[in-house]
Amino acid sequence: MERSLFYKDVVPFAAMVAAECATVGSNTGFKAATARGMSYYVFTLYVCVAAAVVLIPFALIFHRSQQLPPNKISLFFKLVALSALGLSCQLLGNKGLEFSSPTLSSAISNLIPAFTFILAVFFRMEKIDLKRSSSIAKIVGSAVSISGALVVVLYKGPIVISNPYSQGPKELGLLYHNHNQPLGSSHPQPNWILGGLCFVFQYLSNSFWYILQTQIIKIYPDEVTVVAVYYSIQAVLTAPVCLLAETDMDAWKMTNALSFVFILNSGMMGQAFVAAIHTWGLNLKGPVYVSSFRPLSIAIAAAMGAILLADDLHLGSIIGAIIISVGFYGILWGKAKEEELKELDGERLGSSSKAPLLQCYRVEDL
Repeated sequence: MERSLFYKDVVPFAAMVAAECATVGSNTGFKAATARGMSYYVFTLYVCVAAAVVLIPFALIFHRSQQLPPNKISLFFKLVALSALGLSCQLLGNKGLEFSSPTLSSAISNLIPAFTFILAVFFRMEKIDLKRSSSIAKIVGSAVSISGALVVVLYKGPIVISNPYSQGPKELGLLYHNHNQPLGSSHPQPNWILGGLCFVFQYLSNSFWYILQTQIIKIYPDEVTVVAVYYSIQAVLTAPVCLLAETDMDAWKMTNALSFVFILNSGMMGQAFVAAIHTWGLNLKGPVYVSSFRPLSIAIAAAMGAILLADDLHLGSIIGAIIISVGFYGILWGKAKEEELKELDGERLGSSSKAPLLQCYRVEDL
């Protein structure tokens, strides 16, 4: 019983927290690499290739002998659609980071639970019963989360925690670009809004990714193989897009060792590790549970932004993140309440199914 509880609750919780840390670390690495002159398209393609190269050996070693579904073509096209969604998430996310900062990305990523819940209801993966408090909590939580995201995008606000390196080069951040210019966001307000809009569409695509990946993993429940094939297809889709967009051949040369480290970290941890953990979590707990951990990323991003990028933390991000977190906990509470009700219903059904057998046994004894 304790082992089952540990596997079903403690391990998924720890894995999701680790995935959030890896995601924010990947975003921070992208910001640092592009600030040093690396092309946005070069970084995107190299990360996809790195993720595929890392995952293919794991898929070969840990492959489960799962029987392919009868309709193999349908599964293949679903994987292609999943890869296209992943590519759009990559491109939109990286462009948003180019306009703004990892802190803004993490603040708006808290929209994912609301988006995922709405899509899960639409695709009949979640049920709504307006007579139950759990359903009302999830609906209100989704609305509150979306409101908080609008605050983050539309209101930047004054600086609450300022860049400690802006007064001079007495001390340097770990990923400081030069003595005068930090790697954090220094764009004017319009770019902050454009960055926020990129993140909104990125996380909407991310929610669709969760829904489609849940359907795929039910058809073929081999998480590592599915993720390896997904990244291989994504690399094939990404190559022509990025090669056409970045025509300067010199930009594709890896001359900076630190940028190579950022790419490797994003490919291994930010993409391969996170995708494998999320796919496993989707199979074990479902899309709403996996997406509900995104509010943790705002605190992680704020800490990393201050330490590594010398980023400023604005009031709008704090207010919006608090509002989004309130909505998130509403969704999480509603989900937990529903699971309790399902367990109670299961126990009642189990006890009622045993009753006729006992009655038959007593009749025969008599």
